[in-house]
Amino acid sequence: MWDLETAEILHEKGRFNAAAFYPQQAAEKAVKSLLYKLNEAAWGDSVRELLYRYFDKVKKEPDEKLSTRARELDRHYIPARYPNAHPSGTPHEAYDSETSERAIRCAKLIIDFVRRVLYGEN
Repeated sequence: MWDLETAEILHEKGRFNAAAFYPQQAAEKAVKSLLYKLNEAAWGDSVRELLYRYFDKVKKEPDEKLSTRARELDRHYIPARYPNAHPSGTPHEAYDSETSERAIRCAKLIIDFVRRVLYGEN
C-alpha cells in the first residue's frame, strides 16, 4: 500500500503530522476494499464506521482490538492537516515521532486483517 509506505517515508523525514494522516488513509482504503468485495457502497472516511459496516454486513461482532486501532487513526483525519483543529499552533507542531509511529502500527494491524480476509494471508 502506497499510503503506508508514504507514511513511513514521511516519518523518517520528521513530517510527523503527515506521517499520522497517511496511515489513516491506508486503513480507510483497505477497509473499503472489504466492503467493495461484498458489493457494498463504501462511503465515508471513518475507519471505525467502515469496519463496523463490514462486521455488520458479515454478521459478526466487531473486533475490539481493530476498533481501538481504527479510533486512533480516525483522530488524525482532520487534525493532522488543519491548523484550526488545534488550540494553537500548526499540525506540524502538534505531532511527534511517537504519535506517527503509533498510527503506522495501527494501520498495519488493520491492513493485515484485511489481507487475511481477502487473501487468506497471515
